[in-house]
Amino acid sequence: MRDQDPAPDHTGRRLSTKETAELLGVKPETVYAYVSRGQLSSRRDPSGRGSTFDAKEVEALARRNKRESAASSGSGGELSVRTRLTLIDKDRYYFRGVDAAELAARHSYEEVAEWLWTGTLRPGVTFTAPKASVAAARRSVNALPEHSDPVDRLRVAAIAAAAADPLRFDLSADTVLGTARTLIPTLVAALPTLSPGHRDEGPLAHRLWPRLAFRVPDEASLRTLDTALGLLVDHDLAASTLAVRVAASARAHPYAAVSAGLGVLEGPLHGAASGLAHKMLLAVLEEGDAAPVVADELRVGRRVPGLGHRIYPGEDPRARALFTLLEEMPQAEPALAAARDIVTTAARHTPLHANVDLALAVFTVACGMGASAGETIFAVARTAGWIAHALEEYDERPLRMRPSGTYVGERPPQPLPE
Repeated sequence: MRDQDPAPDHTGRRLSTKETAELLGVKPETVYAYVSRGQLSSRRDPSGRGSTFDAKEVEALARRNKRESAASSGSGGELSVRTRLTLIDKDRYYFRGVDAAELAARHSYEEVAEWLWTGTLRPGVTFTAPKASVAAARRSVNALPEHSDPVDRLRVAAIAAAAADPLRFDLSADTVLGTARTLIPTLVAALPTLSPGHRDEGPLAHRLWPRLAFRVPDEASLRTLDTALGLLVDHDLAASTLAVRVAASARAHPYAAVSAGLGVLEGPLHGAASGLAHKMLLAVLEEGDAAPVVADELRVGRRVPGLGHRIYPGEDPRARALFTLLEEMPQAEPALAAARDIVTTAARHTPLHANVDLALAVFTVACGMGASAGETIFAVARTAGWIAHALEEYDERPLRMRPSGTYVGERPPQPLPE
C-alpha cells in the first residue's frame, strides 16, 4: 500500500493503528507522533484495544506527505523545502511577503523577529532574559579560554541556557516562542562587555553594542546596528538554517537547533566572511590603495571578501540598505571610500557587486570594533530566523530531512579484510 495512492474515502470509516500506519507508510509509533503534533486526531476503540482514526483525515495526510516527499526531491538532485518565511526574488527579499529591507529600516530587530515568527507586529516589544538563564550562561562562557571567539561563546551560552530550562523539551509553539524571546537576550548578556557602565535593558541593539565596541555610540550608529540585525534575521535556506531544520526535524529542542546553526556558522564559507572583509578594509586603509590588497587576495587564489553573492546577480539588497545608513555616519566615510576602491579595483578582474559582508565590515571598522564583530552581529540576528525555521519544521512530518545516499564504493560481496 505504500506505493499506491490512498483509497477513496468512505464517510465515517475508521482505521486501526495498523491500517493507518500502512496507509501512511510509517511505523505505528509515528502515527501517535502525528497525533501529539495535532496532525491526526484519534478516538479510543470501543473494544478498548487501541485507537481508531478517521479515514478521510488519514488519507488527506497521506496525500500531503506524498506531495512533500516529491517537493523535497527538488529538481537537479537538490533539496527543496517549503517555507512561508522568506522569499528571495531577483534583487530583493521578503519576510512573509513584506519587503525585508523596508521592514528592517522601519522596525526594531525585535519587531522584525516577531513578524517572522508570528506574522504579527508588536510595536515596542523588547526581549528579556531570565536571571537564572543569564547566570548559567555567563558562568559557562567565563570558563572558556580567553582566545575563544564569539561563536564559541554563543554556542556554550545556548547549551548552558538549555540546561537551565526544564521546559526545553516542550515543542509547542507557545513554549518555543517563549524560549526564543528569552534565549536571544541571554546570548547577548553572556558575551563579555568591552565598555563599562552599561545597563542590560532597552532594545537588543543597545545591549549588544557594549559587547562589540569600546566607544559610546551615537544614535546613527545604534540605528545602523539595529537595522543590520533586522536585515540579517533570515535569508531562506542558508547552510546554517538547513542544519537547524535537520535538527528540528529530529525534534531537537530549540536550544539544540540553534546550537546546530552556530556550529555551521563557524565555517569560513558562511559566518566568517565579514571578518575577512574587515581585515581587508583595514589593510586598504593602511596602504591607502586597494590595488595591492586585492592583488594579494587573488595571488593566493582567494575570492575577494565582501564581493558577489550566489543568489543576487546585482547588489545584495542588505548591503544596499546598510550603505545608505553608513553614508549618514561621518565616521564611516574613510571605510566607505576604501570599500568603493575595493569594488572598483576588483571590477577590472571580474564585475562583482558588494555584498552584506562588506557593508558589515565598513560598519565594524568605522565603529572601532574587532574583526569578529560582524560574525557576532550575524549570529545574534540569525538566531531569530533559525527559531522561525525550527517552528515551521516542528509542524512537519518528523525525520523528513532524511535524504538517501548514493553509494559509489566497491560493490558487494567483497571478501573480509585479512
